[in-house]
Amino acid sequence: MILRNALRIPENEVTDERVYLQRRRLIAGLSALPALGLSGCAEADPPAPPGPVISAAEAASGFKTDEPLTRYEDVTGYNNFYEFGTGKGDPSKAARTLRTSPWTVAVGGECARPGKLSLDDLLKGLPPEERIYRLRCVEGWSMVIPWLGVPLADVLKRFEPNSDAKYVAFTTLADREQMPGIRYRSIDWPYREGLRIDEAMHPLTLLATGLYGKALPQQNGAPLRLVVPWKYGFKSIKSIVAITFVKHRPHCSWNDLQPSEYGFFSNVNPDVDHPRWSQKTERRIAGSGSQLFAERIPTRLFNGYAEQVGDMYAGMNLRRWF
Repeated sequence: MILRNALRIPENEVTDERVYLQRRRLIAGLSALPALGLSGCAEADPPAPPGPVISAAEAASGFKTDEPLTRYEDVTGYNNFYEFGTGKGDPSKAARTLRTSPWTVAVGGECARPGKLSLDDLLKGLPPEERIYRLRCVEGWSMVIPWLGVPLADVLKRFEPNSDAKYVAFTTLADREQMPGIRYRSIDWPYREGLRIDEAMHPLTLLATGLYGKALPQQNGAPLRLVVPWKYGFKSIKSIVAITFVKHRPHCSWNDLQPSEYGFFSNVNPDVDHPRWSQKTERRIAGSGSQLFAERIPTRLFNGYAEQVGDMYAGMNLRRWF
C-alpha cells in the first residue's frame, strides 16, 4: 500500500515526522509480519472495577468546558477515519460516499432483549444533549468539540444486560463500495472497539449523533459514533452497526494490531508514553481562526476528567493496564 497523503507537519510542532511516517508504514505492513509480543495489559483480564459508577449529577461538571472550541472547519476537515484513507483530509472528501440512511444497529450478546433496530428506534424517546468535550488523539493533537448525543447507558439499559455482560463490544460498518480504504488490509476490517461495562455505563460516555448543533458529518462517524472523552480518540469508534454485550474482553482493532503500543484501556495518561513518542504534551487545535500547528500544551491525566472517572481505576497499575 502506498500512502500518498501522509501528513506533512513541522518537526518542532508535533511528533517527529520520521516517527509519524513510521506509524503509517506500520499500519500498511503489520498484517504481513509475525505476531508481536503482547504487552502486560494483554496477558490477562484486568482487576474488577472497584465500585459503582458516579451519578450523572456528579459527572455533570465534565459535560462542558470554557476552553475555546475547535473550529467547525477543522473538526470536519482534520480526521482519522482509515476506512476513507490515511491522510487527515481524506475522510472529508471520500466519506461523501457513505450512505447514512437507512441505518440499523444490531444489539445482542449477554442481554435479555437483543434485536436489530433502525437508528430512530434505537434512540427513540432520548432527546439529544449537548456535551462539550476535549478530544485527545494518541498521535499528540487535541480538539474541543460540542457534540450532540445521548448517554450510552440510557441506550444499553433498554436491552437489559445480564450479569455476564462484563464488557461492551462495538463494530463499524465495513463496505468496500462505500469505504475505499478497506480495500487495503492495513487493519483487520471491520474496525472494532470495546469498553468495560462500567466505562460504557459511565455518564460521560456518549453516543454522538451530531456536532456544532448539526447532524454528524460522514467523516466524523455518521450517523452514530461513540465518544469517550477520557480515552484516546481511536476508542471513540465511528459509524457503529453492532453493539454486543460480552463476558470476556473483546477484540479491539489497534490493540490487536500492536498491543505493546495501543492498550485495551487507552486512557489518556501523560506519564505513559507511546513507545515511539511522548504523551506529555499535545497540539491543541482550537479557537476562531486557529492554525492547525499551534503551540503544544500539557496533557492531563484522563484528559482532564480524573475527578469524574478516576475511581474506576483505583488500585490499578496504570502502566501495566494502559
